[in-house]
This record gives sequence, C-alpha cells and structure tokens, in this order.
Amino acid sequence: MAGQVGSALAVIAVLAGLGAAVMAVLRLRARRGIATAMQRATYDVLHTAALAAEPLRGGLTTATAGKAIRHLRSLVGAVGLAIDDGERCLAFDGSGSHHGAQLTGAARRALTTHRSVVLAAGDLPCDRVDCMVRGAVVAPLAGPDGRATAALVAIADDQPVPGLVQATAEAARWAGSQIALAELDSSRERLARAEVRALRAQISPHFIYNALTAIASFVRTDPERARELILEFAEFTRYSFRAHGEFTTLAEELRSIDRYLTIERARFGDRLQVRLQIAPEVLPVGLPFLCLQPLVENAVRHGLSRKPGVGMVSIEARDAGAECHITVEDDGVGMDPSVFAPGGPETDDGQHVGLTNVDERLRSVFGDHFGLVVETAPGAGTRVSMRVPKFHPEVRA
Repeated sequence: MAGQVGSALAVIAVLAGLGAAVMAVLRLRARRGIATAMQRATYDVLHTAALAAEPLRGGLTTATAGKAIRHLRSLVGAVGLAIDDGERCLAFDGSGSHHGAQLTGAARRALTTHRSVVLAAGDLPCDRVDCMVRGAVVAPLAGPDGRATAALVAIADDQPVPGLVQATAEAARWAGSQIALAELDSSRERLARAEVRALRAQISPHFIYNALTAIASFVRTDPERARELILEFAEFTRYSFRAHGEFTTLAEELRSIDRYLTIERARFGDRLQVRLQIAPEVLPVGLPFLCLQPLVENAVRHGLSRKPGVGMVSIEARDAGAECHITVEDDGVGMDPSVFAPGGPETDDGQHVGLTNVDERLRSVFGDHFGLVVETAPGAGTRVSMRVPKFHPEVRA
C-alpha cells in the first residue's frame, strides 16, 4: 500500500513538473510574441486598417464600401458607421440605420462645405422609443487634393465627444487617401492604354502601306511567297492590335519582331541583315507591351532605309542576375543625339516619338532608373539599351 501511494505521489510530481514546464513555455512564447498591451493594440489597428484598405484600393463602390465598412467601424469605435455620397448610403454597419435620410442630408452638407459636421440629439429627431442615437459625426472622405465624393458618418449613443470627432476625421482622411490611390492606379492604367494606342497609331500607317506594297510585288511572280507574307502580316497585326493586356513576355515580343523583319526583308532583300543573340533563360521575362518592337522598327526605318548598301540590325538579350539587359543596335546613318535631350529640336518625321513613348512607359512601370539609354551620332549608327527587372510585382504578362 505504501508502495502504491509512493508511486502515485511520484506520478503527481511528474505531472506537476510537466505542467510547470508547459506554463514556462507558454510564458516564453508570450514574451517572444506581442508582449505588451501597446504592441497588441498597434498590431490590431494596423491589421484592421490593412483589411479596410484592400477593398478601398479597388475604388469606391457599393461593393467595396460594403467590404470595408465593418473594419472602418472598428477603427473609429462608433456604435454605427455609414459611407454616404450625399445621395444615398453606400454601406452601413452597426446601429442607427433608421436615421438614413437625416444622415444622407448631413453628408451632403459636409461634401458641399468640405468640412466635418457634428450632429447633436436635436438634429436627429426620432419617433422610436428604443432609439439609442444621440448624435453623429460626418467627415468627408477627402484625398490629398481635398476632393471628396463621399463622407464617413459615425453614430454615437451619447453626445459626440472630441475623441469620436477626431477619430472619425482621421479615419475619413485615411480612407480618402486609399480611394485617391485607387483613382491614381486607374488613371495610370488608362494613361498606359492611351500611350499604347498612340504608339500603334504612330507605327501602323507607314508600315501597313509598305508591307502591302511588298506583298503585292510577289502576287504574280511568287504567289506562295505572297501567301506566306500575308499570313505573317496577319499574325503581326493580330499581336500589335490585341485588345487585352498591358504587358507581354520577351518571347512574344520577339516572335512579333520576327514577323516584322520577315516582311521588311521582303522589301529590302539582302540589304537587311539581322543578328540575334538571346539568352533562353530571359525569354519568360515580362515587359510592357510593344516596348521592344518600336526600337527595331526605328533601326530599320530611320537607320538602314537611308543607308546605301547592306545594313545590320542586332538584337541582344542577356541574363544579368536580377535583370534582363536588352540592346537593339544598327549600323545605319545614326541620329543627332540632341533630339533626345529635354527641350531638344523636333524632327519632321517623328523618328524619336516611339522611343520617347517606350522610355516613359518603362519608367512608369519600373522606376526612373529603368529608362532607355540611346547612343547615337550622325553616321555612327544607333544603339538603344534597356534594363528590365526579371520579377516585378506590377508586371503580369
């Protein structure tokens, strides 16, 4: 009996020791994690703000407002919260929605005056016996430029205190900046599409005329060659005028360039020589749509077409660690480098318009350090280089 009791006491002692060890591990983990109340509060606020920011960065609609409103109410700490454009309530969370018409009128006033509005209980009369609404704070969702198309409405179950007024104003300012960023992203996308359309318009007319002229010259003398050229021309135009996608891959751009050069060789014959040096590992690299083709067209149209005798276009794409380095070079007549300088002279034939367009789009997507580098001089040919990051979060080819 004594032995059994001793064994039981031993087991209890072991379990107690394990319990103490587990508690020690839990305390250690707590120290390693968010240990203080301030750190936990900071984390909660940042996490909630991130949850609200994601839908708002898609622009302000009833759908995005509905996804963000719960998180915004958590940030403000109000019993009820609405996003209202002065005409209707886009989203509501919490208590007090039966005051919708009054809150919409207050939102309209805040948007008109561009100032926050504080409502007292007397401003929100109600026939409901159980109504808990005692006031509200209305703050315009203004971006950095001060414009606002909607307001944040925080409902209070007591007279609005300065803390609620300040929290609502700060939350509205933050939410307005997220909406402004969404509008900026949208305008950048529209600008990029407009730049591509402008580039297509600049490239297409003269090339289509020359291509059809070249194809026509083979219709009677070599019908099979004419048929092949028509198919190449059809594939080239299909790619150049595709309606979807701001980005492409280097491989797709090179395929289109090969079709372009096939048609141009039909015009120039042996006068046009091409040298390709492409590292296979950079073929999947994403880059802005139609950013390489204008460089090749510029080399042929402005470099070699004016040069007597044989001309060479060289296209090189090298693997450079985290980047892909691309160069298009010709041994043609060259250009005056001053046309590329800020405020430089304009050319009658617009020979550098395509290059400027490509340079601006590269810088817009990758940053100012990733523009074109042009090396040229009259009689010395032209060399155009670009650096493209292999991986970039905004590029989805």
